[in-house]
Amino acid sequence: MKTKKVEWRGFVKKLYKYRVFLLMLAPAVIYTLIFAYYPMTGIVMAFKKYNYAGGIWGSPWNGFRNFKFFFQSGQAGLVTRNTVLYNALFIAFNTVLQIAVAVLLTEIQNKHFRKISQSFMFLPYFISWVIVGVMAFNIFSSDYGFFNRILAYFGKGKIAFYTTPHVWPFILLFFSAWKGIGYGSVMYLAAIMGIDTSIYEAAKIDGANVFQRIFNVTIPMIMPTTIILLLLSVGGIFKGNFDMFYNLVGTNGLLFKYTDVIDTLAFRALITSNDFGMSAAVGLYQSVLCFITILFVNKLVGLYDKEYTLF
Repeated sequence: MKTKKVEWRGFVKKLYKYRVFLLMLAPAVIYTLIFAYYPMTGIVMAFKKYNYAGGIWGSPWNGFRNFKFFFQSGQAGLVTRNTVLYNALFIAFNTVLQIAVAVLLTEIQNKHFRKISQSFMFLPYFISWVIVGVMAFNIFSSDYGFFNRILAYFGKGKIAFYTTPHVWPFILLFFSAWKGIGYGSVMYLAAIMGIDTSIYEAAKIDGANVFQRIFNVTIPMIMPTTIILLLLSVGGIFKGNFDMFYNLVGTNGLLFKYTDVIDTLAFRALITSNDFGMSAAVGLYQSVLCFITILFVNKLVGLYDKEYTLF
C-alpha cells in the first residue's frame, strides 16, 4: 500500500513538473478525441436501419443485414480484388519512383535546377482530381482527345479508351504516380538529407562511384523511413482513392470490371438506394480488413527487425 502511495505521489509530481508541456499538448489531445475517436461511435450505424427521424441512435437495429447487400450483390469479390491489386501496384510503383526521384535530386549539383525541378514535380499534388479528370478526358477522348489526334495525324486508327477496360490500369497508375511523385519524394529526400555526409566522404575515399554510394549507403540508410511509410500505406490497402477513380472513370459501366473499387461501389449504392447503413457497413468492412492487414504486416516486419515496426 505504501508503494502505491509513493508511486502516486511521483506521478503527481511529474504532472506538476511538466504542467506547461501538458497544457500545450491538451488542445491536440482534445481535438483528436473529438474529431477522431468520438466519431468512431458512429460505426453502430452499420448495424442499424438508418432513418432521418431516429438519427444514428434512434434508428431501429438491423443486425448484419446491411452487410448482406454488399456480399450478395455479386460484386464484393471483384471490387475487393480491384482495390487490393490497385493499391499494391500504386504502393510498389510509387515507392520505387519516389525513392529514385529523391536520390536523383540529391545528386544534382546545380541548386537552382534542383529547386525548379522539385517545384514542377510538386505542383500536380495541388491539382484537384476533378481537374485531372478533365485533363484525362481531353487526352484520351475518342473524338477530341490529344492522343487520338496524334494517331490520326500519322494515319493510325483511333483507340476508344473509354470503352477499352484493360488499358485503364496503366492510365490510373500513370496519374497516381504523376500526382503523388512530388509530395511522396519529399519524405525520402528529407531522410537522405539526414544522412551523415562523412559516410559519403568515406565511401569516396574507398573508391566507391556514384552508383555504389547510392546502393550501398543511401538506400540502406533510408530503409527505416521506407519501411515505416510502406506500413502506413499498407494500412489503407483496402481503401480505394475515391477521388481518383470517380473523377477519372465516373459512372462508365463499361470500365467497371477493371476500375470498380469498394468506395465507388458503395457510393453508387448510396446514391441509388439512399441507404446510409449499407455504406457504413462497407466502411466498417474496409476498416477491419485494413486493421488486420497492418497488424499482420507489422508482425512480419518485427520478425525481420523490431526497430522498423510501428508499434
